[in-house]
Amino acid sequence: MDKRSLSERDICTKYITPALRDAGWDEILQIREEVGFTKGRIIVRGKLVTRGKAKRADYILYYKPNIPLALIEAKDNNHSVGDGIQQGLDYAATLDIPFVFASNGDGFVFHDRTGQSLPIEANLGLDAFPSPADLWTRYRVWKGISSEAEQIVLQDYYDDGSGEAKRYYQVTAVNRTIEAIAKGANRVLLVMATGSGKTRTAFQIIWRLWKAGRRKRILFLADRNVLIDQTMVNDFRPFGGAMAKLSTNAKTIERQDGTKEDLPLALDKKRRIDTAFEIYLGLYQAITGPEEHQKLYREFSPGFFDLIVIDECHRGSAAEDSAWREILDHFSGATQIGMTATPKETEYVSNTDYFGEPIYTYSLKQGISDGFLAPYKVIKVHIDRDVEGYRPELGQLDREGNVIEDRIYNAKDFDRNIVLDDRTVLTAKKITEFLKESGDRFQKTIVFCVDEEHAARMRQALVNENADLVAENQRYVMRITGSDKEGQEQIGNFIDPESKYPVLVTTSRLLSTGVDAQTCRLIVLDRAVGSMTEFKQIVGRGTRVHEDTKKFYFTLIDFRGATSHFADPDFDGDVPVYERGEGDPIIPPDATPTSDDDTIPPTPDEDETIVDQPDLQLPPPGDPIRKIYVDGVGARIIAERVEYLDENGKLVTETLRDFTKTALKKRFASLDDFLKRWKSTERKQAIIEELEAEGLALDAIADELGKNLDPFDLICHVAFDKKPLTRRERAENIKKRDVFTKYGPQARAVLDALLEKYRDEGVLNLDDANVLKVTPFTAMGSVVQLINAFGGREGFEKAVHEMQAALYQETA
Repeated sequence: MDKRSLSERDICTKYITPALRDAGWDEILQIREEVGFTKGRIIVRGKLVTRGKAKRADYILYYKPNIPLALIEAKDNNHSVGDGIQQGLDYAATLDIPFVFASNGDGFVFHDRTGQSLPIEANLGLDAFPSPADLWTRYRVWKGISSEAEQIVLQDYYDDGSGEAKRYYQVTAVNRTIEAIAKGANRVLLVMATGSGKTRTAFQIIWRLWKAGRRKRILFLADRNVLIDQTMVNDFRPFGGAMAKLSTNAKTIERQDGTKEDLPLALDKKRRIDTAFEIYLGLYQAITGPEEHQKLYREFSPGFFDLIVIDECHRGSAAEDSAWREILDHFSGATQIGMTATPKETEYVSNTDYFGEPIYTYSLKQGISDGFLAPYKVIKVHIDRDVEGYRPELGQLDREGNVIEDRIYNAKDFDRNIVLDDRTVLTAKKITEFLKESGDRFQKTIVFCVDEEHAARMRQALVNENADLVAENQRYVMRITGSDKEGQEQIGNFIDPESKYPVLVTTSRLLSTGVDAQTCRLIVLDRAVGSMTEFKQIVGRGTRVHEDTKKFYFTLIDFRGATSHFADPDFDGDVPVYERGEGDPIIPPDATPTSDDDTIPPTPDEDETIVDQPDLQLPPPGDPIRKIYVDGVGARIIAERVEYLDENGKLVTETLRDFTKTALKKRFASLDDFLKRWKSTERKQAIIEELEAEGLALDAIADELGKNLDPFDLICHVAFDKKPLTRRERAENIKKRDVFTKYGPQARAVLDALLEKYRDEGVLNLDDANVLKVTPFTAMGSVVQLINAFGGREGFEKAVHEMQAALYQETA
């Protein structure tokens, strides 16, 4: 058999796998071949959704299930033995695997990423592959794992019997945490993007420590009731009767399979604690409070819990006087694990101050690149009142008959201090317009409002804009806020992929963190978001992929400029932003959402797989703020900014006007410079073609300005701030000056028709005799007859150039 004629797969089967088997690796339990560890980045082109090529390792070797030790990159025998080593090292860095091998069937190249081996990279024969015990010993020495710690590190994962592999980053997060705790760490921080499965990761950590008998009483803390309830019936369900909720309110929860389950409670009606359970889940607000009698956690002895996991620990756990810290300090002897999508709180306070630097980070950008998280597009809508502000007329009265304070109210005031109902109605119209133009008015939508009262008004405006669907089911639009009992009861239905209603939800802050809204396709920001932490959490409401309902990406509509956070270095991933102006479609013309820096080709390449191709047709404590309600003050959408991705995939932060102005001034140093060039160039179209060749098309700026301007006025206005005249105005000025009197009747008729053609179509090459071959000139005579009316071609061209000079005589 000629070894060089064998495929890569044959090399694996006939040479590499036998070498592993001879070295003592178990083919069933320890060797996995062709292991796909990413899903392939989601790429959206209009309504066509594809996935890029998933990354796949030829071999991953495990000491025990989910404890990977080595990776092998195989090539056929036409490659050298070490040709795959660099690719293998790249994969191993992602997968957190220490030992890397490459092979072509002749032997192995071995690279020790731990740095313990000398040399670090060496050639091995086929019969010299290390045994599992050998690599595990090296791993233990590298990690500093003692014999006692090894018992914890090797504790089995929970296996639900489905055969579904854990995601690689979850395995890394679990293993690093278990190893750190086994070696004595008592404070551990995990940073994982929203939607990447923090709770599932927490479950495996708790399960392994609990089953190993090293952590016997465990407290899982969250800040939303729905998070506790979701967790108990889904990810934490295997704990069964050992688990209970620290609550006095019984609740029946519907599980994902449709069955119902009563949540076990650890408190009776008198708030007495049942200490017979091992896993406790608690809402931190329910076990502490400003009053001494509310501090339920003190009913537990400080040593009662030996493990505490804090979900979404960004919400104040860093501050020394926070409710989180009050609980954590009481149980200071317990191992404490913080989990968050956003490690930094503020410039001055960070949860890393308490937990230390993250032991592992899986970012939003990485999740989108891997294809586990949904990419997104951003639409910015500018409302005139937000940009220009609002100043009441002298003595103007509000709805209650009080004089409105004379000052300029801006975007920070609207819906907090002063209410312009027309603005709310306009926002609701634009949301509804987007839903209609997208073709799916039943995409789950969250609208974030300034406060609960604003959420109520927004609900009403959306009800009125969607009266047809509300008539079918009143739950089509609902407010879900902290004080709204009926709304809160619908959270479960909103996040349930099987539940059609509610569809449009208005809220202030209740849905900004933690709620697992898998099918949320539209997020609307109609309030400012000052905190990067909260902004990331809000974006995270849409990042979950839900393939069953073909939810592969989502849209964020921003009315308040909150998406400026995308430009912050702390945000991990750039996005294309479409800023909508007056008259523009609400759906972006280029609907390719991405959070990656790579350029997306216009059509799918051969490595992509088509996954969806539809028919291509709370206010601060204290006295409540009195809001001023003003009627009759209109609002409209204005054209303000357009942001672009440059060739490096980074957002260009200039407006389209600034971008165009800069480019034009590079070509024309002054207005006089431009005017000289324009007047001296007989063929005006040549100037436009030169600009287009340099990548500066004037169509986009013309669309933004929304005026019937020709290129001359566009350039004068944008580059040199001259007041523009429309084509109609320029044509009318020529008629007023009556500049055609020296010509005969037929020549004047031709020039009048050419002027009308300029006014209606903006034709610049009027001196091209071919224009005389179309209507209305064909009815005036033949081309020869019309040119002869000017005394010949030279006379015709001279007359047209004079007319053009007269057209552009006024530049101010």
